Amino acid sequence: MEIVPVEQALGMVLCHDLTQIIPNEFKGVAFKKGHIIKEEDIPRLLDIGKKSIYVWEMKEGILHENDAAKRIAKGAMGDKIILTQPSEGKVNLVAGCIGVLKINYKALECINMIDEAMFATLHTDILVAEGDIIGGTRVIPLFIDEYKIKQIEDICKEEGPIVWVLPLKSMKVGIITTGSEVYDGRIVDKFGPIIEEKVKGIGSEVIKQIFVTDSVDMIADAVRELLIDGAEMILVTGGMSVDPDDVTPKGIKEAGAKIISYGAPVLPGSMFLMSYIGDIPVMGLPGCIMYSKRTVLDLILPKVAANEKITKMDIIKLGHGGMCLNCEICSFPRCSFGKW
Repeated sequence: MEIVPVEQALGMVLCHDLTQIIPNEFKGVAFKKGHIIKEEDIPRLLDIGKKSIYVWEMKEGILHENDAAKRIAKGAMGDKIILTQPSEGKVNLVAGCIGVLKINYKALECINMIDEAMFATLHTDILVAEGDIIGGTRVIPLFIDEYKIKQIEDICKEEGPIVWVLPLKSMKVGIITTGSEVYDGRIVDKFGPIIEEKVKGIGSEVIKQIFVTDSVDMIADAVRELLIDGAEMILVTGGMSVDPDDVTPKGIKEAGAKIISYGAPVLPGSMFLMSYIGDIPVMGLPGCIMYSKRTVLDLILPKVAANEKITKMDIIKLGHGGMCLNCEICSFPRCSFGKW
């Protein structure tokens, strides 16, 4: 840090905030710490009575906080990420589309092991909207040794990307509603409207809903019918518990599905079934979908729409964070539900 006349400070970095006072009009920061002095700044500095200022001259091998943050963010960003301009040394990462946020959190930990740098993100695997801020990075001091930023860039090259968004695919969804009480018209179907709203929420559409009784053959035939009709995702509601009439899992299997998991470490939603017929996901949905605002379906549906192939391990990992607290004001997905 050194004192120099303002006329000689071009390209140098201001080491402290400079306050401007206009009686009865304004009192505040005219130039913030870290500001790089430009030619047009000179008259204003003189106007506020600053003939000399404390500055830091940029040297080779030393980076200003703004430049450091830009390099970290650029190295870490993957697909569908937009970077903001530096503000007070920080660069934010913004989702470029609606989709599933993916964080390489192991690499993120490595970045945060580098002294004097930080990188914070939202949780991996949550649904984000276009324009959402999903992460931010900066360095702690006003200046940082460039070799530390190069270390971070090397991590990003070897392990990256660190942050990216999987865009959602608009899918044709078929619904099968099981249960003799609905099939016979004894009660009104409540599954369909709830599921259709969730499907629309991820940019997909329900192309057909079929009602069947508690019959293995009828369920299997309905699955096959939806496949013929072009369904790219099939959701089968009801009949997922252990009662004698609950034969949905058998019907799905009879249709030719490969069962990935029957049961999930999620509450609500433990009686969930994940399966595939070829590349078409077929899910058995438990009754909690009707009365719980958030369930296992809200964790799985965006990932399926992002064209992720759900594995047994994906289901297992849901256990850490798989307890929904049914908060009076729901903040999902900005909550602990589904985080691991």
